[in-house]
Amino acid sequence: MSIDAIRRTAAPLRTEVVNALRRAIVAQEFAPGERLVETVMCEKYSVSRTVVREALRQLESEGLVTMVPNRGPEVATLSIHDAESLYEVRRALESLAGSLFAQRATDAQCTALVARLGEIKAAVVSADAEKRLAAKDGYYDVLFAGTGNSEIARMLRSVHARTQMLRNLSLAAPGREAMTIAELTRITAAAAVTRDPQEASAACEEHVRNAAEAALGEMRKLNAG
Repeated sequence: MSIDAIRRTAAPLRTEVVNALRRAIVAQEFAPGERLVETVMCEKYSVSRTVVREALRQLESEGLVTMVPNRGPEVATLSIHDAESLYEVRRALESLAGSLFAQRATDAQCTALVARLGEIKAAVVSADAEKRLAAKDGYYDVLFAGTGNSEIARMLRSVHARTQMLRNLSLAAPGREAMTIAELTRITAAAAVTRDPQEASAACEEHVRNAAEAALGEMRKLNAG
């Protein structure tokens, strides 16, 4: 096998491990502050240390993993200040994304956004945490693609990866899950049905603001305890 062929084989494998480890961190299979032992990762994902190290470096660049001197890689821990900063950025970018989607998305993308909302509703009914996460990710993939702006999509995916670590805290707030569905329904109607940029922007901003309030509220309760 040529060097180029080996590289092409290794790259998709690394991507698979990055995606799998990212999902595990977001789903809190690995808790904030928990060490990510290379030998354990190799066994869990059936890959070499080289692939694991490359995956960890990628996740470090996304802010999901922290390299601690004399200890090694561990799952990043977000402070309240970190979370506030992330939600501020997410609110601004997602508001812009909603507006751009309403202006630029194709008819097929609008149809897809409505379909993804249906998948989120079905996932919530199923009470399957992994299915909920996948459905929400699918929704945002369509929303970001419809902006026609790859830079917004790139930045938002990075921010989302980190705020997803707080999703369980956000959903722990009473009534938050039902509110999330209502908020996403408003976003979808404005962005994909009526194609109203101003309303889509406002709906996205409201959704992120409410998610932030819920997550930060739960964080403060934990700190107070």
